[in-house]
Amino acid sequence: MWFLVSSMLNTDHMAYLHHGNALELLWTITPAAVLWAIGLPSLRLLYMMDEILDPELSVKVMGNQWYWSYEYLSGVTDSFMISDADLELGDLRILSVDNYLVLPINTSIRILISSNDVIHSFALPALALKSDAIPGRLNAIGLIINRPSIYFGQCSELCGVLHGFMPIGIHAVNIPEYLNYLETL
Repeated sequence: MWFLVSSMLNTDHMAYLHHGNALELLWTITPAAVLWAIGLPSLRLLYMMDEILDPELSVKVMGNQWYWSYEYLSGVTDSFMISDADLELGDLRILSVDNYLVLPINTSIRILISSNDVIHSFALPALALKSDAIPGRLNAIGLIINRPSIYFGQCSELCGVLHGFMPIGIHAVNIPEYLNYLETL
């Protein structure tokens, strides 16, 4: 407060504060122009990377209270969390599911995500995926899995009392195994 009051009462330095308007304008506009020059192509590239124009496979994921449904061309499977009493040796508590979303590796995949009841969130950190499942809206995310494995995730939206018990499991397999799986649906 002392600095503010003393600078207002001492008018000797005021003559030096109003000069240099052109310089101030220059060092304000130049960084803004540089940021625009960097930002516009980056935004265009970001949106181009997000869209998969010609996927080799599309799978529909539906969020329900409190499980996931996976719809392939050949059928639908529901995926529930395995209870603690039914876990086998090596299963992960609160992450293991009875039916995994089975996807082929080295394939361009589009996952269509929606919900039947409330807002859910389809999140798989190991695959860098997160998309909201909103009733009445269809969200799409693109994916190419590089190696066979089992990937785990969870609903990351507060969707109700059993929100913490809504895991997601993806089993990535090679293409012949994937085709064999589709025949069993």
